[in-house]
Amino acid sequence: MNDSRPVGELLRQWRQRRRLTQFDLAEMAEISTRHVSFIETGRSLPSRAMLLRLADRLDVPLRERNALMTAAGLAPMYAERPLDHPAMREAYAAVELVLYAHEPHPALAVDRHWNLIQHNRALAPMLAGVADHLLAPPANVLRAALHPEGMAPDILNFGEWRAHILHRLRHQIETSGDPVLEALYAELQAYPPPHGHDAAHYDPAELTGAAHVAVPCRMRTPFGELSFISTTTVFGTPMDVTLAELAIESFFPADAATAKAMREFGASLSTSS
Repeated sequence: MNDSRPVGELLRQWRQRRRLTQFDLAEMAEISTRHVSFIETGRSLPSRAMLLRLADRLDVPLRERNALMTAAGLAPMYAERPLDHPAMREAYAAVELVLYAHEPHPALAVDRHWNLIQHNRALAPMLAGVADHLLAPPANVLRAALHPEGMAPDILNFGEWRAHILHRLRHQIETSGDPVLEALYAELQAYPPPHGHDAAHYDPAELTGAAHVAVPCRMRTPFGELSFISTTTVFGTPMDVTLAELAIESFFPADAATAKAMREFGASLSTSS
């Protein structure tokens, strides 16, 4: 759905989302507070250069920068092409290279709504018990993780892992204001915990610092109990909306037993390929 609000109102919303005053933004953009006020109230229409400067200071995502341009009567600046577009061939190849270079450890690529784009072969043990309907395209990896028919029954520290996921998703919502993510958050939060787990014991709002950075995911799998920590990789200077919204989630063994099991799994992959 297109946003028909004027550009000044959209900019004010982004400024407030970043918890900045007009004075703060004016200082950051090296313009007068009066100028910021005039833009936000519609008394002054920003130029393309000024709009880009304000969007940069407000750390507005590329998709929303295009929306700002359109609201100001300007042409969008950033292309949005699917990864199978010929112009994106090199980028997609780079994504696949990262994913498969991470074997024998799991890795996957997702879009801005956590829909699965691609994954390596080492993800299979983590998805062993997930219902087929949760893996049907477009498969949402957060839904697959917390749904009662997904990974949830096999996650040994489900309450802690659920709180970690919801904390990350809430932060993403606060940063982007994305209504699709808001709906996903509400859906995930409503899922009942697996039998024997008290998800309410863990409050996502209380996870801070190392408590949410290094939360392991401990799972029952066909290879025994495995424990992983994850990191997220994004493209550094994307000029395409699709690339800006793509993230690679890489999992690393959190203990020696998991490292050993994944090495053995990797050896089986080498034998079968």
